[in-house]
Amino acid sequence: MMNYTNLISAWNQLLLQFLPLFTEPTATTFTRMATAWVLATGRRSICGIFWFVEPSERRAHDAYHRFFPDGAWSMDDLWQTWTCFVVGKFYPARLVPLILDDTLFHKTGRKVDGAGWWRDAVRSTHTRVVYALGLNLVVICLRVDPPWGGEPISLPIHMRLHRKGGPGPLELAKEMIRQIANWLPHCSFCLTCDGFYAPLAGCKLERTTLISRMRRDGALYDLAPKKRKGQRGRPRKKGHRLPTPQATAPHVRNWKRITINQRGRIIQRLIYTRIVLWYGVCGSTPIKLLIVRDPDGKEPDDFFFTTDVDMPEEKVAESFYARWSIEDTFKNTKQLLGGQQPQVWKAGGPQRAAAFSLLLYSLIWTWYLTHGHRSIRFHIPSWYRQKKRPSFQDALSALRKTIWRSRLFPKSGNTPAPTTIIQTLIEAAAYAA
Repeated sequence: MMNYTNLISAWNQLLLQFLPLFTEPTATTFTRMATAWVLATGRRSICGIFWFVEPSERRAHDAYHRFFPDGAWSMDDLWQTWTCFVVGKFYPARLVPLILDDTLFHKTGRKVDGAGWWRDAVRSTHTRVVYALGLNLVVICLRVDPPWGGEPISLPIHMRLHRKGGPGPLELAKEMIRQIANWLPHCSFCLTCDGFYAPLAGCKLERTTLISRMRRDGALYDLAPKKRKGQRGRPRKKGHRLPTPQATAPHVRNWKRITINQRGRIIQRLIYTRIVLWYGVCGSTPIKLLIVRDPDGKEPDDFFFTTDVDMPEEKVAESFYARWSIEDTFKNTKQLLGGQQPQVWKAGGPQRAAAFSLLLYSLIWTWYLTHGHRSIRFHIPSWYRQKKRPSFQDALSALRKTIWRSRLFPKSGNTPAPTTIIQTLIEAAAYAA
């Protein structure tokens, strides 16, 4: 017999920390909405989620429809509470690794607040650009290395909506990073992002080191020489023009061989570094250029940079390769949690519903990392015997099993072995789409 009381209590404790941010009865609606969203197996419209609220606790469905567009609560307050909690849980006294990227949540309808026509990065190619209607979300995640190894996990801790005619993604990213720095005044941050956000390196963000991709044709310069004694005129801001990274790579001879962890795989790479200025993007901030080469020649060269010129090369490369985990966050939130599906259209409702789904993703993983993985064995299907590590679907199904068993056996801490039919129904509901 397994004691599910502690597991369901751990989930409830994660939700209870947000209750001071709501008034009643909205606080109760929040906890019921979160748990019902986890259990929902069909389309996550408000009506679809409503049917998974425990029958004895249901209010009129209008209360759930009003929760996102009309609720008197602040998403920023939820993000602040969650950021302080999860950083304290996983990084109490260390450099905090963050990952930044944006994504498109598809929406349909004539008037969806905050929606616009944006380039769909998933469906676009080098020769064909595809546009789609939806919400353009800029998201910052906390990177967590799971105890079972493998690819890191990205837990959303902040989000902003990019609106047409409003502040751009770079401005929104700067605003979020500064907010997080204010929430965590005693922490330092290592922010990893794609090349689009490379200009953040020149913004002198407080207590933040940046790791990003560099353009292959980036205009690089040597460091500015020191002004000689008696030399007239202002000091130089940059040194001589250097070849582009792509032009430099074929002529490098002093490669250094390193071993890095690339999303759970231990691989060998050749690496070359140099301190340079990327003046047109990062201004006068010195950066460390890294050229990373596959010794077998199967993959093209990668070009990275960091604003911390003393950071070890292995850490820079591993941090950037770990950035891919945020793509898994977006995929799982859309496909397994239905983050794009709530049918809310007005008064900031679409933005709040999207943020709620990202927060829920973070809550589920945190519950599984701290409690679930030690108590519930993840499922290994007969057609995938080589599976060694749990996925987000395993974390979601473990939480569903816990909630369903607590509802079926509410008066028993040590859950009795269910009958075959009940066990089958629980398993089916836990892994349903």
